[in-house]
Amino acid sequence: MTGFDIFWFFFILITLQPLLRQKFLEAARQRMIRKIEQKRNSRVILLIHRQETMSFLGFPIMRFIDINDSEQVIRAIHMTDPEVPIDLILHTPGGLVLAALQIARAVKRHKGKVTAFIPHYAMSGGTLIALAADEIVMDEHAVLGPVDPQLGQAPAASVIRVLKEKPTERIDDQTIIMADVAEKALRQMKQNLKDLLAGKFPPEKAEELAEVLSQGKWTHDYPITYDEALKLGLPVTKDMPEEIYELMSLFPQPMRSQPSVEFAPTPRRVPHRGNQNTMFSSLANIFRSND
Repeated sequence: MTGFDIFWFFFILITLQPLLRQKFLEAARQRMIRKIEQKRNSRVILLIHRQETMSFLGFPIMRFIDINDSEQVIRAIHMTDPEVPIDLILHTPGGLVLAALQIARAVKRHKGKVTAFIPHYAMSGGTLIALAADEIVMDEHAVLGPVDPQLGQAPAASVIRVLKEKPTERIDDQTIIMADVAEKALRQMKQNLKDLLAGKFPPEKAEELAEVLSQGKWTHDYPITYDEALKLGLPVTKDMPEEIYELMSLFPQPMRSQPSVEFAPTPRRVPHRGNQNTMFSSLANIFRSND
């Protein structure tokens, strides 16, 4: 083999490395999904959005809930027997309201129990989907988020506030149009939430939750922690199966030249005191024998 052949061999190997790595990860994910399904006797559906290094050039691409996601999740639900429980693993910043609503409605209509697992965060549309589930399992550090509508970069509730607090003659036509759309968006989202929560809560409680979560009480990125979700009365627990964390580790972020977080990937436990006493006793005996 000539030096030129060796060069091309390594060039092809380097070119194919991202593709091979992706295939190995996909195979490992499928094995873990099967493992969880067998253990819990359920259908596992993942909705996970990370920055992923894609293509030969390796540009990171941000991902959000879109129509393709709703098509795939709904198809997975259709392929599941109505009595089979569904475990929905959510890790997403949110996305298109229409797509999230389609998924949430399909989740609500499933006859079997639906459990939403949130190992890190499910904001905006992700929260909307989680609220349609029968149970929400959160890591103790995981967060949900408000589902108040956004008009571009502006919260709908804030647009309406401008209209209320500023004299009409000083408001341009575009802002008035936006305020009209904002009012409709808030009303529609509140009604959508009430529909999703119906049957899970008394009407008064569903009304209260819909108001708090959709009408702009907080900023759109406000983190609703496990403890706060409990206070709100949401059906949350924190019994996260270890397999969910293992599955999430198979969705790595794109590699950087210098990682921002590093640690030895092995569990660290407090040493058993009995073992420490045994060790100290053994050392003491050695010193006594030397004396």
